[in-house]
Amino acid sequence: MPLNAGDTGYGGVPGPGLSGGAGGSETELLLIPEPEPDPVQQWRPMTVEELEVTAGGPGWRKARCYLVLLFWVAWAAVLATSIAVITMSPRPVVTPLRWWQRAVFYQLQPGLFMEEQAEGPEGLNAVCERFPYLRSLGIGALILEGLFDKKASRLNLTAAGKNFGNSAQVQHLLAKSNEADLKVVLDLCELDLLGPQDVAGNPDEPSNLSAARALRFWLEQGAAGFSICDTDAAYSEKSLLEWRGVFKDFSSHEEERIVVVKRTTDVLRPLNNSRQINVQLVDVVMRSILPHSHHLLSDQEVSIAIETHLQTRQDIWPSWTVGGKVSRDLKKLLLVLIMTLPGSPAVRYDEELDQTQSVSLKVDSLRRKTDEPSDNRTDKKKKRSAVALFASLSRSRAREEALLYGSLTFLPFSTSSNSSSSNSTFSSPSSPPILAFLRSWGCVHFLVLLNVGPELHSLDPAWAPSLPEAGVFVTSTEMDRSGTTSLYTLKLQPHEAIVIKLFEIGSYS
Repeated sequence: MPLNAGDTGYGGVPGPGLSGGAGGSETELLLIPEPEPDPVQQWRPMTVEELEVTAGGPGWRKARCYLVLLFWVAWAAVLATSIAVITMSPRPVVTPLRWWQRAVFYQLQPGLFMEEQAEGPEGLNAVCERFPYLRSLGIGALILEGLFDKKASRLNLTAAGKNFGNSAQVQHLLAKSNEADLKVVLDLCELDLLGPQDVAGNPDEPSNLSAARALRFWLEQGAAGFSICDTDAAYSEKSLLEWRGVFKDFSSHEEERIVVVKRTTDVLRPLNNSRQINVQLVDVVMRSILPHSHHLLSDQEVSIAIETHLQTRQDIWPSWTVGGKVSRDLKKLLLVLIMTLPGSPAVRYDEELDQTQSVSLKVDSLRRKTDEPSDNRTDKKKKRSAVALFASLSRSRAREEALLYGSLTFLPFSTSSNSSSSNSTFSSPSSPPILAFLRSWGCVHFLVLLNVGPELHSLDPAWAPSLPEAGVFVTSTEMDRSGTTSLYTLKLQPHEAIVIKLFEIGSYS
């Protein structure tokens, strides 16, 4: 047989690489390459056109609607919750105050300004020049004393005293006071106001007709009211009812005429008002913090008098004045006290508050004869400090509701060791403790601290655990405290008074 018989190779089976076999072509690859991977797409931000197309889709529009709806629902829920909390929370009831309940009274004797000026018009002009300055200090009403002669008052109450010229000059004073927005209360204390007996009435009972005519005359001139003493004959139900009848023709809500009664006795004599239960015959009762005395009251006596008044209450609106004699160190403390008590403060004329130098006063002349001369620079510094303290107290009282008609809470407490200062020169177990009271309105609290004694005092941390421990200084007697403070670290200097507005830590407003 031939070796190449047939095309199938050996045994008729074509071999690899041979003609007629699978893959017999020399052009066929011996190894099959793996397929190339797909190219990876690089990340890139969307273009504006692509973003507009995507955001305009139905899915995104629906999501945005849900988010806006959720925001307004949450906002409405928060608003409804806030309104519910405010509505359901207990709130103090605001009692509308009359002008005489908001005002600071200033007791002034025009006769003090009439030494070097010819008595009469020039002296009264000196008083009128002070009206704008007094109004800038926050004074709202004047109680003018000594305008009428006590002997001539029974015959003609419409005539001024001999030192004041004629009644026309007093009318000019009243007109100037109204221009300065100052109310004027004419002092009629210790005057015989009962005129001739009424022929038609009971001959044994004096009439008040002449006094009523005089009151009408001065009300027409612009007087805001009158003050009498509790020992005067005019302090009776019959007289005051007649006065009320006269006041009706001149009174309105903002121009209400008032009757001020100066209390000179320990207990105010009550009026028999059984027939006129709904009629308030007396508007203001002027009370003295300190008892009247001919000697300077000691620190202990002052402390007892203050504590007694802080623990007493009365229905008639009080007007506080200092009254008794005290040392110079306690004058500022008592000013802080009467300006922060509930009621209307009545401050007696003080030359330290008078910044005008155009008129020399009789009081100054007397003091120059008895007192040693002092350094002018020190006197000016004391005057500035007194004026700054008065202005600070009057402004705080005018804008703070808690000081106007807030409640009063007396806070008796003990102090830590009073010998903590090396500068303390007086150490006695009978030294007066710190006196304190709280004026509260809603969640606002004003703490008034009074160190009547001559020693340095530190507060006991456990004296009032229910009060907030932090606060901010409102004012102090020396006007040297400002910023925040902690009651746990506070120390009161001798004869110092401090007013602090309390607040919770982290929530001051």
